[in-house]
Amino acid sequence: MRLATVEATPNIAVVKYWGKRDEELMLPNNGSLSFTMDETLKTRTTLAFSPEFKEDEAWINGEKLDEKALKKVIKALDAVREAAGTSEKAKLVSINGFPTAAGMASSASGMAALACAANEVLGLGLDSKGLSILARRGSGSACRSVLGGFVEWRRGEKEDGSDSYAIQVTDENHWPEIRNVIAVVDHGEKKVSSRAGMKQTIETSPLYSARQQYLPKVIEDVKAAVLAKDFNKFGELVMRESNDLHSVMLDTWPPILYLNDVSKEIIYAVHEYNENAGKIVAAYTFDAGPNAHVYTTEDQVKGIKEMLSKIKGIQKTVVCKVGAGPKKLSDGHLIAEDGSVKKHHYDAEKNGIVVE
Repeated sequence: MRLATVEATPNIAVVKYWGKRDEELMLPNNGSLSFTMDETLKTRTTLAFSPEFKEDEAWINGEKLDEKALKKVIKALDAVREAAGTSEKAKLVSINGFPTAAGMASSASGMAALACAANEVLGLGLDSKGLSILARRGSGSACRSVLGGFVEWRRGEKEDGSDSYAIQVTDENHWPEIRNVIAVVDHGEKKVSSRAGMKQTIETSPLYSARQQYLPKVIEDVKAAVLAKDFNKFGELVMRESNDLHSVMLDTWPPILYLNDVSKEIIYAVHEYNENAGKIVAAYTFDAGPNAHVYTTEDQVKGIKEMLSKIKGIQKTVVCKVGAGPKKLSDGHLIAEDGSVKKHHYDAEKNGIVVE
């Protein structure tokens, strides 16, 4: 048995990917931009391959996946096996240190960790481009989490997806003051998955085509604002982009409503906070879920946390910096030498994964 363990972190997009031009290869209809988060949010994944394994198995957050849930993991594992030229079965054990399937990008960190672990255990020798393409096969946004810092996922044009991958625009040290204050509104799994929601939007939203025309310039403008460290411009672009995405979701039929009343209170509160500051110092963005990601700078974190504390319905806040990307662990494996799954859990108070 060969194994490797990798920790990866989610990325939170400031220009969102919504909609695929190829469902099988996970090729997007538009490019996107994101910041990779630091280890405040992380996924640890141990991946093992062995000729003695009779079938693929996967555990996520202490529970063995049933046949239906396992299909997505097997799809990613099949891409790994194809790259490695092996038919060996695999065992995967993964744990998230944050809510799963609640718009917190758990699939991004999970599939990025899987791709990086596969690269290690199978000796694939992939560079960042290759890792990005491999991670994309499991989850589109995962292609951005194989890199740290500020990342662009290029849409690409080729049918085989060979030009659709992520690149690092700047590393985590370019704008060290940037923070993401996450307002956790709902830990629950969303009613409409991102994958199903994207398909529904493409098929039914009249506004979707206008969004596709609007995004290329937004991507360039956001990149320029980040490179210039111009938060006022950055913040306006990010909030408008988030509003645009959720307008398209609302325009979908039947409508997709990821934002709830608490989310809307956060939007109002952020605009009031900026008005009082006389400029944009906080910028909300929402993925496919009600939880808010309020981008700001270090000097504004205290005030923003106070502002959020007054909104009823916010369960907690989490503050993240920009992270450096995945890292390989030499210990702390979730699979024992005999192939059994070690007892493990996430300790929220210590923000750490405990392996017994």
